[in-house]
Amino acid sequence: MNTLAYKGSTVLTENANIPGDFASELSDYQSDETAIKAVGISKVYKLYKRKLDRLKESLHPFRKKYHVDFYALRDVSFELKKGQTIGIIGKNGAGKSTLLQVLTGVLTPTTGMVYRTGRISALLELGAGFNPELTGLENVYFNSTLMGYSKKEIDEKIDDIVSFAEIGDFAHQAVKTYSSGMFVRLAFAVAINIDPDILIVDEALSVGDIRFQQKCFRRFREFKEQGKSIIFVSHDMGAVKNFCDIAVWLKDGSIHHFGDPILVSKHYFSFMCYDSLTTGDDTTKETQTIDTKNDTSDNDSKWEDVSGYSSFGEGGAEIERVTLINRKTGERVDALNGGEDVCFIVEGRATQSIAHPGIGIILKDIYGNFMFTINNYMYNISIKPLNPSDKIRVEFNFVFPKLKNGHYTFTASISDGTLETHIQNHWVHDAYLVRLVNNDIRYKMGCYVILDDVDMKVDFK
Repeated sequence: MNTLAYKGSTVLTENANIPGDFASELSDYQSDETAIKAVGISKVYKLYKRKLDRLKESLHPFRKKYHVDFYALRDVSFELKKGQTIGIIGKNGAGKSTLLQVLTGVLTPTTGMVYRTGRISALLELGAGFNPELTGLENVYFNSTLMGYSKKEIDEKIDDIVSFAEIGDFAHQAVKTYSSGMFVRLAFAVAINIDPDILIVDEALSVGDIRFQQKCFRRFREFKEQGKSIIFVSHDMGAVKNFCDIAVWLKDGSIHHFGDPILVSKHYFSFMCYDSLTTGDDTTKETQTIDTKNDTSDNDSKWEDVSGYSSFGEGGAEIERVTLINRKTGERVDALNGGEDVCFIVEGRATQSIAHPGIGIILKDIYGNFMFTINNYMYNISIKPLNPSDKIRVEFNFVFPKLKNGHYTFTASISDGTLETHIQNHWVHDAYLVRLVNNDIRYKMGCYVILDDVDMKVDFK
């Protein structure tokens, strides 16, 4: 089956007798580049306070309503192109698993339409499609049959599946004896090795160990290089930012943010950590190199005004400006080789009383991965309490590490509390942009950190 669509509660396939009005509507969504397209998907459940209310509603002569409509999904629309990976994020209960079940055909949407092309393989939840009384090998055939694959097709793949799962002799044991890690190994091995065009993976991978997770992501990349599509649900923002082309944040069954994984993850991080949404422009302002050589004064030209930058926080303080200075020359720097003695300066003011101030900076790469963090909590440096309207200036002196060439950003924050427990008063995303430029060939090889003073011993026997 190559094409599947839903409208209301009606299931329509390419071989079905499709009504004329819907056939013309469906043709608008068919594209050689489209893997999956969801249009206006809603899934509504009827919730009853008592079991008897369901019977009373069905028998009532005037169709009196005894239930409350619960929208697990509400008007969800997106498109995934062939060869793309989409990451779906959101807190528990947001509708992620329901959406995947609708996309795979396990659930029928109340309203809306789904169009998909190609063979689909799904790893939705631990234990789905497996019989605990059967052995691992028997379950491979059983699960694959449920997904529409023939015994001959599985016979050709069985060695690859068992090898990928790495469960050894347990392949001949009943899966009820498996640990959760072994279970997900076998389930994922089946899903990834039966050569689907679309792979859908729920949060089950979080059960596996780090070695197996790395193995899975390597296979994901191979899958993408073959021009196939992946729908990936995860709470791991690093995986979403690094691996996905598009991100969808589901909130209360609706799409809250859609687009670039880095920006969507930034909004989601702000919401989940501090129950607040980021404000300001989502774009990082480009800094300009200012000719301030040997200038140690506080002239405005060497500062980055962060007002209007994307930020969040409780509002007890405000970061006003930041800068990065080469301590040897006293000038502002936007490009580095690595190894320079630098000073990052944060200036701000308190708008409320802050009993235990914490001032910190974070260097992140273009994917949002943390390179390093510096704050006074980490180094047991106390800052006296701040009163409303107090201004504060903090200088971070350090040797800039030698990193892979590319663009990096500094995030700055003011908090109140301790290292383990604190609230963010003001967190400014991407407050300062810096570029690493080193002509040494080693820094162009893709490694983030190059180790100095490495001793190698070579012995020929």
